[in-house]
Amino acid sequence: MNIEEEIKRIEEEIKNTPYNKATEKHIGLLKAKLARLREEARKGGRKGGHGFAIKKAGDASVAIVGPPSVGKSTLLNCLTNARSEVADYAFTTKLPVPGMMEYGGCQIQIIDLPGLIKSSEEREVFSMARNVDLIIIMVDIYSIDKIGEIEKELREAGIKINEKKPNVVIRRKDRGGISIQLSKKCKISEDVAKAILMEYLNNADVVIRDDINEEKLIDAIIGNKVYLPAIRVINKIDIEERKVDLDAIFISAKFGYGIEELKKRIFEKLELIRIYMKPEKKKIEEKPMVMKKGATVRDVCEKLHRDFVKNFQYAIVSGKSVSFNGQRVGLNHELVDGDVLTIVTR
Repeated sequence: MNIEEEIKRIEEEIKNTPYNKATEKHIGLLKAKLARLREEARKGGRKGGHGFAIKKAGDASVAIVGPPSVGKSTLLNCLTNARSEVADYAFTTKLPVPGMMEYGGCQIQIIDLPGLIKSSEEREVFSMARNVDLIIIMVDIYSIDKIGEIEKELREAGIKINEKKPNVVIRRKDRGGISIQLSKKCKISEDVAKAILMEYLNNADVVIRDDINEEKLIDAIIGNKVYLPAIRVINKIDIEERKVDLDAIFISAKFGYGIEELKKRIFEKLELIRIYMKPEKKKIEEKPMVMKKGATVRDVCEKLHRDFVKNFQYAIVSGKSVSFNGQRVGLNHELVDGDVLTIVTR
């Protein structure tokens, strides 16, 4: 029996086994074995293809994925300064095409990926999508049903969209077996968690802080998943308008409808903040330093140069993160969008 046949056999067994207290441990083990086999199958299918590659640029990167002929290239041209080839037939884009979107002082790289089809190129597309900061899942008004298929394929490629990474800490050790600390709100039992862990590990101290299930624990153990925000976009509303009960942005890339709303959503989903530097005795710099939400003064110092941390005395901040403008703060002070920052060094 090859890997694909074994995967199908286990999937059928899980599907046909009723879930209850008596079977939860067995089902947990089956899911662990299934995840391991899928990972082996994924690694075994990496050969071939074009080897797509785009160097990341700007403050963040966004990939547009979707079927052929839904307007991805038109959207790229609309959002950025790129000139991706546009035509009314499938497979115009055969290689990734990057462009740069400017928004509120931020430089955001947008990448138009080739249209998804069932082939080795699809694996290349998803492999590249794993390396961006946000995914736009794009269809048109005639292919809305493809959204579910694309999201399923993303999951199978190890990309978890709009999900939080499980808060699981695994410390491997040389001896002593498996020890587990479970959060009180955790859905999974200690017996099931231990059985799953022993499928992959012999000795480890494990702390599970989240309310997670078997699949999320397996993801945390294997560590091969990426967790990315995603936006659903439905194009060609200029041709036909439909009422759809779906969290999505409706646009016409051809005529520019909904583009400003999409730009705003991209910025919000990326959770970027703009920090305006004010060197001592100088004016505020016009171009902001772009950081991720939750960044501290230390993070800014490290981005500037490691000597800023070494020689740091204090920082002066004006903006919403402080009680009053001009407040002195330390390295661990968390900044927010629009703050003005002066770093004072020895």
